[in-house]
Amino acid sequence: MSNVLSDTTQQQVLALGRLGWPLRRIEQTTGVRRETASAYLKAAGIAVRRRGGRPRVWPPPNPATAPAVSTDPASPAGDPPPGRAPTASACEPFREVIADALDRGRNAMAIWQDLVDDHGFPGRYASVRRFVRQLRRAAPVEARVVITTAPGEEAQVDYGEGPMVRDRATGKYRRTRLFVFALGYSRKAVRFLVERSSAQVWAELHERAFRRLGGTVRVVVLDNLREGVLTPDVYDAALNPLYRDVLAHYGVVALPCRVRDPDRKGKVEAGIGHTQRTPLKGLRFETLEAAQAYLDRWETRWADTRIHGTTKRQVAAMFAEEQPALGPLPLEPFRYYRFGQRTVHLDGCVEVEAAYYGAPPGWIGQRVQVQWNALHVRLLDPKTGQLLREHVRTTRGAHRIRDEDRPARTPPTTVTLLTRAHGAGHHLGVLCTHIHQHEGIAAVRRIQGVLALAKRFGPALADEAAQAALALGVPSYRFLRRYLERRPPLAVTLRQVDPLIRQLTRYRDLIDHVTRGTP
Repeated sequence: MSNVLSDTTQQQVLALGRLGWPLRRIEQTTGVRRETASAYLKAAGIAVRRRGGRPRVWPPPNPATAPAVSTDPASPAGDPPPGRAPTASACEPFREVIADALDRGRNAMAIWQDLVDDHGFPGRYASVRRFVRQLRRAAPVEARVVITTAPGEEAQVDYGEGPMVRDRATGKYRRTRLFVFALGYSRKAVRFLVERSSAQVWAELHERAFRRLGGTVRVVVLDNLREGVLTPDVYDAALNPLYRDVLAHYGVVALPCRVRDPDRKGKVEAGIGHTQRTPLKGLRFETLEAAQAYLDRWETRWADTRIHGTTKRQVAAMFAEEQPALGPLPLEPFRYYRFGQRTVHLDGCVEVEAAYYGAPPGWIGQRVQVQWNALHVRLLDPKTGQLLREHVRTTRGAHRIRDEDRPARTPPTTVTLLTRAHGAGHHLGVLCTHIHQHEGIAAVRRIQGVLALAKRFGPALADEAAQAALALGVPSYRFLRRYLERRPPLAVTLRQVDPLIRQLTRYRDLIDHVTRGTP
């Protein structure tokens, strides 16, 4: 050895080596390089702890080359061997405590802190971390129940992360979403890639999956994502109305899982993981169509022809057995709609895309569920889901009110509005009365608009405009508004010109004064 240590340092290195200290810790404590300490320990035949906690045992020392070791009982090297073997971990006496903490989900840092505080543990965190790693490797894998279903009975569905696809708008790569629909009996899966998700996209993907499989199942097991479940509850979950109606159209029942319980739909979870690791790992695509074509080719060539690990049978062969048991598809696809909540206003109508549709009597001021598409608007009871009214779509600003929903007498609120109109001006009152007599409930908004114009432009100008509307035979709110907006009110014009007139008057007086005083 090129480096000769003093007797005291040699005895210290040998004593720490007998205690099972690793070379890195001996170097930090004594200042002796690991190579030098290793040479002395090898010569003395002392086991050196290597990476991972397992010691490296050397052959017995050669008396001719071994360094002198003191036999003095008082010296550290002459101490009796330690109470535990150098190969044993300092955590071994606390095995049961550590195992119990691991069963409760505690990590290595928390276990080490508890051992130091509660049990006076003398070791360091690295010792606990190594011991925990060994226990986890030795722990048996938790058993999982294999859910067996009849052909055509159940399917499991979920979202996962898809590949990176270049966005057409920005030109940058963007992460897509992977939709997987897996049958419970045959493990046959349908996979689709989408750029964005919504309630309608989620429902459309189910419909595409039914069409590709050639039939429907009786139950769909899903997670509690927002597109499918509004309020999670294992006993009575509130489903998204659009998703619920799409499944009802195909005769399917949704069965949401418990929150944070992915084992109930382990087949689709495994399908998502297999898809992410095998065909899509590390790939990028220029278009979504190219990514979907690649995924479909892999599905046909490899996924359907594989031997499943649980069933030990080919997926395509099992799907051939299950396909006759799938439910029939409806003749027509589902007609998608938009939905939301609306408040019934004073005129008894709700507003949908700037058009107004009448609700039954007694619903003024209450909230109703509204569904609409390109053809119809439906008003539903928010508690029972009962259909209240169904109207044909109309143009912006128009009204759809049934005759039986029109009140037999003028409501008190409308009478108050007419009284205010007569108080603002005679012609305004006549105009509002004419609007109410000819437009019924829909006239409430028109009368409110006339009063707003009177407040904006002044009662005098609004009454003059109302007189013009009556004289021309177009007594409507729209004519009144255009008349006032296209013809600037005189009061406003004078109000804007008056400061300029006063300023010009002061200038004229000043000029006259200067002119008279000049010789």
